[in-house]
Amino acid sequence: MTAALELVPDGADVADQIQVGDIDTNTHTDVEALCLCALLWAPNEAAARAVAALETADFERPIHRELFSVISRLVRAGKPHGTTMVAAELERIGNLAGHHGAERSRYLANITTRGADHVALDHYARTVVSQAYRRSFRAAAQSLAQAAEQLPEDQLFEHMVAVGRRQRAATHRLNRLRGEDQ
Repeated sequence: MTAALELVPDGADVADQIQVGDIDTNTHTDVEALCLCALLWAPNEAAARAVAALETADFERPIHRELFSVISRLVRAGKPHGTTMVAAELERIGNLAGHHGAERSRYLANITTRGADHVALDHYARTVVSQAYRRSFRAAAQSLAQAAEQLPEDQLFEHMVAVGRRQRAATHRLNRLRGEDQ
């Protein structure tokens, strides 16, 4: 029996690695960067609310996933989560060493100075989730297309049902964040 296909087939491990070109300085209109900026400046209560609403996978770019992961760990631990503490945590785990570390440090500085208002953090978080929701439909379509090509016929329907359940869960999550699922 062939194993069911993953939602995002082929290369998922590579997608989680920061590649050349992932770190740039054009973060002026990037809602993920603005969300991270607002999160860095947010008071503890607002930061905890945003961290509870967001998931690392909601961020498309690996550098954003990495920074969100560090920030969320600090917030959940009740520690300060500003730029200095994020940089200290990156250094502690060995991610500020060498050329890539210097690039991370510059990118963190760029995000910190984007000027996003922490008061808008909830709006940024919902927009990040909304963008991830749309990407999940593209990934679902790719997964179904790959299934049509590669899976045995007796597994096609169950694969489609599994994909549909994930999309339904994503829809409910987005609706809850928007306050529409109550």
